[in-house]
Amino acid sequence: MVNDVSFSAPSVLDGEIEEFEFSGDGTTVIAFFPGAFTETCTNEMNNIQEELDDLRLLGAEVIGVSVDTPFSLKEFTEQNDLDFRLVSDHEKHIIDSYGVSTSFDSIGFRGLAQRALFIVEEGEAVYKESVGPDRMPDVESVKIALS
Repeated sequence: MVNDVSFSAPSVLDGEIEEFEFSGDGTTVIAFFPGAFTETCTNEMNNIQEELDDLRLLGAEVIGVSVDTPFSLKEFTEQNDLDFRLVSDHEKHIIDSYGVSTSFDSIGFRGLAQRALFIVEEGEAVYKESVGPDRMPDVESVKIALS
């Protein structure tokens, strides 16, 4: 599924922009989303925030990833009171590595993240769900997979 789950990129957590190193240790849910401040992406990240306690009780860290700048993600985090890390894949290495790069050629946008959820356990991607840009991923299925 993914050859190398590890990555390094700027991220936002607790209102701070910092470099983040992801090695794949432990259990992590990675939520890829096309763009901050769009309606479906906002709903998706807020849905994940609502399920965050359950996901953490199941032993998972949660990370959101988009190609937005860290400055945009900082504002998005603050406006939506998100309590999990958002990673800026502005260089598009992460979406390429995970195979979730997509384009909206009809409107001239290339190299955005697909809307996808992964579970990474001890350095291996063990679950993937990818949905269309206007659909919400099924967080309940992720919770079942974590159980």
